[in-house]
Amino acid sequence: MLVVLSGPSGVGKDAAIDRMKEKGLDIHFAITATTRQKRPSEIDGVDYYFYSLDQFTSMIERGEFLESANVHGNLYGSPRRQVREQLSQGTDVLLKIDVQGARQVKAKVPDAIFIFLTPPSISDLVGRLRMRNTESDAERARRIQNAYVEMEALETYDYRVVNHDNRLDEAVNQIGCIIEAERCRVHRRVVTL
Repeated sequence: MLVVLSGPSGVGKDAAIDRMKEKGLDIHFAITATTRQKRPSEIDGVDYYFYSLDQFTSMIERGEFLESANVHGNLYGSPRRQVREQLSQGTDVLLKIDVQGARQVKAKVPDAIFIFLTPPSISDLVGRLRMRNTESDAERARRIQNAYVEMEALETYDYRVVNHDNRLDEAVNQIGCIIEAERCRVHRRVVTL
């Protein structure tokens, strides 16, 4: 299976994935490529693959991404080879991508499973972005503005999971339950790339 996890910036996608890894969820967590600057705590090849704009653009031209998008002024993409290799080995794959990328994946892989992680409200999301303090004021404002647009895509997803403050485990458990339920389907959604 290919599972797509999306949600607005600051909703807790990375925190949810970190917790899923801690809990040993049996799924491959695809590493996203990006042109954005590496944050001090991030490791290239673990958190993201960090590329220059020229490198990333060349990879797009060679068709090396399953999807790619300009998000908050930076390019992001899912390396096709990584996903294809895992699926061909019978391993389920989780992609953490934005709504633009999810639309591209849905067009190419309609049998993927689409999960949208939401905040309880936009005001909660704004507070989270302010608290994490990883972006400039201008960047934070852009992410907030984009969140309104991204939230409108919710109806195109299969599942919605609300990530309430101080209840990350609840959201992670719901995501795990969705994946397990999909594995129990009589007619599983199987994808090939």
